[in-house]
Amino acid sequence: MNDRDIGKVVARLKDHLAQVTTPIVTFLAEARRGPFTILISTLLSLRTKDDVTAGATARLMARAATPEAMLRLTEAEIARLIFPVGFYRTKARTIRAVCRDLIDRFDSRVPDTLDELLSLKGVGRKTANLVLTLGFGKEGLCVDTHVHRISNRLGYVVTKTPEQTEFALRAKLPKRYWTDYNTLLVAFGQSVCHPVSPFCGRCTLAAFCDRVGVARSR
Repeated sequence: MNDRDIGKVVARLKDHLAQVTTPIVTFLAEARRGPFTILISTLLSLRTKDDVTAGATARLMARAATPEAMLRLTEAEIARLIFPVGFYRTKARTIRAVCRDLIDRFDSRVPDTLDELLSLKGVGRKTANLVLTLGFGKEGLCVDTHVHRISNRLGYVVTKTPEQTEFALRAKLPKRYWTDYNTLLVAFGQSVCHPVSPFCGRCTLAAFCDRVGVARSR
């Protein structure tokens, strides 16, 4: 992919987003659900399909919309509410730990800086950046498995891990695209650019894509 084509790629991804279901965390942000809901939903979304995340978030937030209310639930109660998200028992434990940290260290508020978010147990760079961009409208660049895979498949970056991809993108992706980049590539990855056998035959980015690592496609 020619680096100069990134504007055209983003424009086509925006057209595609208008035709598919918005990723759940972005949907919650557009519904102005607030940083705490964004944080919890992002934690639930790790290795979990969007429809499962949506249901789990709705059930859990109906019972506990604040850190204090969350701590009134036992770990087992949280686990039951969020099942069948991936690693639901571990996530239940993480959610309680995060809420305890929010109460003890941040006066029950979700912090709005990258370093403070990363200081929360169980919060990695993907979650922290997503909370910054979607929860607070601040500058951030969230890289998950879709962003990592597609950015490399296009040939826009050459990296081995999502963290490497984040820093490679920070060095070359124009900042005006940072906030939307995750949402656009998540939606595209869920519907077209699958990890195995992507739909290259109907891909709107085919003219720009180097198809790095694509052994089989449809």
